[in-house]
Parts: sequence; structure tokens; C-alpha cells
Amino acid sequence: MDEAALQGWIGREQVTEDEASLVLLRRLAALLDQDPAAIRRGAPMPEGWHVVLFGPLARQSALGPDGHPAMGEFLPPVPLPRRMFAGRRTWFAAPIPVGAEVRRVSRIAAINPKEGRSGRMIFVTIRHGIESGGRECVVEEQDLVFREAPRPGAAPAEPAPPALPAEAVRERFLPDPTLLFRYSAVTNNGHRIHYDADYARGAEGYPALVVNGGIATTMLTELAKCHLPGPLRRVTTRAGRPLFVGREATLACHREAPDRARLWALDDAGRLAFECVAECAA
Repeated sequence: MDEAALQGWIGREQVTEDEASLVLLRRLAALLDQDPAAIRRGAPMPEGWHVVLFGPLARQSALGPDGHPAMGEFLPPVPLPRRMFAGRRTWFAAPIPVGAEVRRVSRIAAINPKEGRSGRMIFVTIRHGIESGGRECVVEEQDLVFREAPRPGAAPAEPAPPALPAEAVRERFLPDPTLLFRYSAVTNNGHRIHYDADYARGAEGYPALVVNGGIATTMLTELAKCHLPGPLRRVTTRAGRPLFVGREATLACHREAPDRARLWALDDAGRLAFECVAECAA
């Protein structure tokens, strides 16, 4: 399918149902090294923990070679083989009670072809609205980027490391295979770059297992909660470059206003992997 034909997919919708499962949320708490027993039925689900809801339910026979559901049903059949998380913008309008039934309405909002240093790219933006109790509680716009296969011998662009404020709080983050496995399990994410090292290296050209973008976003969101005085109302995340298993990363947070913090995830060479802005309710 050519790029002009892909524009016809804009506006396509998908409706899915789930529940804010107590067991599932306790598993995420354990993954984040928090007390699972602190998650109680009927209590508000922590902001950002919606990432474990609505895991893909494609049959095994409907998966593509990368472990994702095959393209061409809800997501457009983008003719590029590599898929990555590029960023998201999330608004928290109302809490979702733990154990509540939830409904998500997803819509293809935009499809934007671009040309970058690494070749052709196509960005697909999806608008998710998560409803519970008759109202829309969480809205998330998620950007996916589809890229060409890696070119043999091509060196990645090396932007200069960001200059973080001197007063930014820094934390060490060393992702390991168990963390990636547990996150893929709790989100039902079959993307092979997160657990199949041979595939990640051989098929997609990465040096090691790739840390899920959702892990980095969740870690930064949890760090923001530690430095802001109230419940989160908006989180914006932009992905720069991947983080890899076994390579020490740095998470950093700078509270730049009473109700806003800027956060970063840096790779083992100090290069920007993720940048995040979190805002809390006044």
C-alpha cells in the first residue's frame, strides 16, 4: 500500500473492553518494587498504570513475525518493518477504581510520512479514550514510528548529550531481562525485541534487548509523583533513542514549577533516551 492510500485509514476506530484488574495492578506494583498489598479493590488506580490495560488479544495465528498483531485490521498496513514507540501525551480527567470495568475507544488520528537520517519513517498517531462509570477518565495520544530495515554498516546519529540542570535529582536504573519479561507479560506485549535477543540483533539490528518504551515512561511517571505535590493531570513523553538491557541508565527529575516537573532518561553514554514533562493538579 502506498503512502497516499494509508491516509484513508485516518478516522478508523476500535472499541475494546477490559477491567482494572486487582491482580494485574498488583503485578505491576511488584514489578515497580512497590507493595502489591497496598493496591486495594475500589481505591483509585494510580495515574499512569492504565498501561497494563487493554493488552492485545490477537490469536497466536494472527501475529506477525515481530510478535505484534499483524497489520491491516486496526493499524494501517504500513510497508515498513520496524515498529517503535515514539511518544505519548496523557491526560488524567478522573480516577478509575481498581476492579472497575473499563472501555477504550481508539481512533487513528494522523499518519505522517517523514524522511530522516536513517531513511523513510511513517508516524501513526492513535487517540485512546478510556471510559469508566459513564465518563472518559483517561485520554492518551500515542505516537508509533515505523522505520526501514537497518542498513548494514550504517552508524546512528549521535546528538549531543542534553545539559541537565545542576539541581536535577538523579537515580540509577539498570534494566535486566527479568524486568523486560515481567513487563511484557503484564501488558501481553509480544514484540520480540524485548525478549528475543537473537531476533533483536539479527532482524532489527539492535545490540541487545530493547527496553520497552512503556517501562521508561512508567519509571519517569513514578519519579514525577515523588517530586510533585498532587495527583498528576498530564504527562507528555517523547522518545529519543532506545535503552538496552544490561546498560546502566540514569533517570533525572527537575521540578521547574510548583506544579510541573521535567524528567529525562539517559542511556549509558549520557545521551537522551526519553524526555518527559509531568504536571499535577493545582
